[in-house]
Amino acid sequence: MTASFRFLDDIALADTAFEAGGDSPSELFKAATQALIEAMVEPHTVDSAWSQIFEKTDPDLPTLLFDWLSEIVYLKDAQGLVFREVLTAVEQDPATGIWKLDATLVGEEIDPEKHELRGDVKAVTKHMYDVRQQDGRWTARVVLDV
Repeated sequence: MTASFRFLDDIALADTAFEAGGDSPSELFKAATQALIEAMVEPHTVDSAWSQIFEKTDPDLPTLLFDWLSEIVYLKDAQGLVFREVLTAVEQDPATGIWKLDATLVGEEIDPEKHELRGDVKAVTKHMYDVRQQDGRWTARVVLDV
């Protein structure tokens, strides 16, 4: 199965929630990032004029995902960016146990006349936040403050 996500309408009435999943941590991060992107903008209305490579590490995978998603919200607010897509690779160093994310975000500066903007995500929250591996599948539940 490939990376996937679905919005959860019955989790938080005033916020936006989603559940993302994948067969690997890389697919989980891709699905969660794409869900966040689609909560903010219709990605097909965004061109590939901007891209940046990111490298992040943390000994805790849930913290790494939380910090990564929070950085995307920060980029939207601080640099006025929206995103089209993401490429992700997540690996755990067997010697240290440290998780490493290598990601490339693709997008462009916000243009309200061009982009089909959706929710103005203010933050990723810890409310009901959960990341787990079960039966070989990685899943995350995320609530966004909009």
